[in-house]
Amino acid sequence: MFLKTLLGATLVAASVTSAAAADISGAGATFPYPIYAKWADTYKKETGAGLNYQSIGSGAGIKQIKAKTVTFGATDAPLKAKDLDEAGLAQFPMVMGGIVPVVHLNGVKADELTLDGKTLADIFMGKIKTWNDPAIAKLNPDAKLPATAIAVIHRADGSGTTFNFTDYLAKASPDWKDKVGVATSVDWPVGIGAKGNDGVANNVAGTEGALGYVEYAYAKQNKLAWVDMINKAGKKVMPTVEAFQTAAANADWANAPGYYLILSDQAGDKSWPMTAATFILMYKKPADMAASNEALKFFGWAYDKGTEEAKALDYIPMPANVVDLVKKTWAKDIAQK
Repeated sequence: MFLKTLLGATLVAASVTSAAAADISGAGATFPYPIYAKWADTYKKETGAGLNYQSIGSGAGIKQIKAKTVTFGATDAPLKAKDLDEAGLAQFPMVMGGIVPVVHLNGVKADELTLDGKTLADIFMGKIKTWNDPAIAKLNPDAKLPATAIAVIHRADGSGTTFNFTDYLAKASPDWKDKVGVATSVDWPVGIGAKGNDGVANNVAGTEGALGYVEYAYAKQNKLAWVDMINKAGKKVMPTVEAFQTAAANADWANAPGYYLILSDQAGDKSWPMTAATFILMYKKPADMAASNEALKFFGWAYDKGTEEAKALDYIPMPANVVDLVKKTWAKDIAQK
């Protein structure tokens, strides 16, 4: 909770700009909030320009950019090319990271439990109700699993993290695909809703027997026990930058219209199955050209100078060839004069 307060203070402080610098306004995904906060702080010190970013969830971010109340929207659930064209928006990926299941179980530490996609889906469907269920025990033969009830924690808001998480569950479980589906907000069969990655993290931290899903940086910052996964190749993997990078390496951004690309359940022995990108939405013909240009300056700086800060928070910077593609998109699609 302290970290959330600190990050919030960072963005508030960053939004106070000098008279010569324009304020950059954005809203949306909580998934990239830790790195956006760090970038905002560094960028403010280097340039004097501030970032006022509302970490309110991908669904709300899309609504705000469409309402033209912010210069950019941020979403982990990318819009398809048809939707972008209809709204007059351009979209580009900013950074990548991993979504991890997190637990609060007395005596259990990070990496001490393993799940697979079907078992995870069955838990979130309410089919598996206790931690000593045979399906969990089979994956964890050496663990002393209690009969504690599983308290499922999920997102209550429209969330790109949920979109990517449910996309993975649908690929792992035909039952989930048919009965629940994939969306930024679904009709959850069981569980308690919480707002934002931080809300899920706080609820898991305070609830014995809890299981939730958050972006990896939130798991680390809140010292939550994360769960290892059996990936598409049938291999046990830990959530690490290497595992995220391996999954992200399969991304063919050049052939993805509007950069629409989902990275869940990628092939590879070392691939983390819940890897995801987060995206920026901006108008091709913005009402406020100066603000749009300032935002592009910030994103260009983040691509060029923010890679080490991203890695320090366990995000994966976009590869250089993708950055080049994005900058060409800016020159072609987002008016800069």
